Amino acid sequence: MRAYMEAYLNNAVNKFGNMMDYAVNDCELDGDQYLSMFVSSGLAQQFERGNPKVIAGMSGIDTATQAIRIVTGRPPAAKPAQLDYRTAEFWAGWALAQYQWYTAQSFSSILRVLPFNNIVALYPALHEADITKFYAVADEIYFRECPLTNLKRIREVSGLSQSQLAAQAEVSLRSIQMYEQRNKDINKAHAITLAKISRALGCEVEDLLERETIGGTSK
Repeated sequence: MRAYMEAYLNNAVNKFGNMMDYAVNDCELDGDQYLSMFVSSGLAQQFERGNPKVIAGMSGIDTATQAIRIVTGRPPAAKPAQLDYRTAEFWAGWALAQYQWYTAQSFSSILRVLPFNNIVALYPALHEADITKFYAVADEIYFRECPLTNLKRIREVSGLSQSQLAAQAEVSLRSIQMYEQRNKDINKAHAITLAKISRALGCEVEDLLERETIGGTSK
């Protein structure tokens, strides 16, 4: 489920592009280094959840300034350049924000598989194409690099067996197995079931949900 309506999307993604352009080209930060700050600051999570102040109320430069201040303790001194064209970093931020909205995945999950600098590298080939072309390329990378379901990946990181998770979450072992094998769609699980599993794993419910492809079916 997407966190905010499509009516807000154009403003949100352009703001994200401006944020990345300012952080990389004016503040001279590595794109992935800055996005680590963005996640650590808590602003990424607010963006993902559609907080109106973050997706619409602040400019991209204000957002970058706040993220840097929260993490480093001081605001950046750089002044934004006034350009009459959009940089590769703007496009990469714009595309990343579009993809996050489209997939409803966290920025952290996406960036583990597709770092920002790798998105910038796609600029020459994709910046003039429809955004669905970027979705297709990102999907191909995502599913190649993440063959495991989110549930299985998080469970294995937590050190729990399927049986242990089932017992702690008070969910049947068969359900855990079917969710992990994608024989049962975890996105359609009851909210109470998702809450129990996420509590047992120490993660957010959103972390358990699976991606969908452009065609609308899970891979």
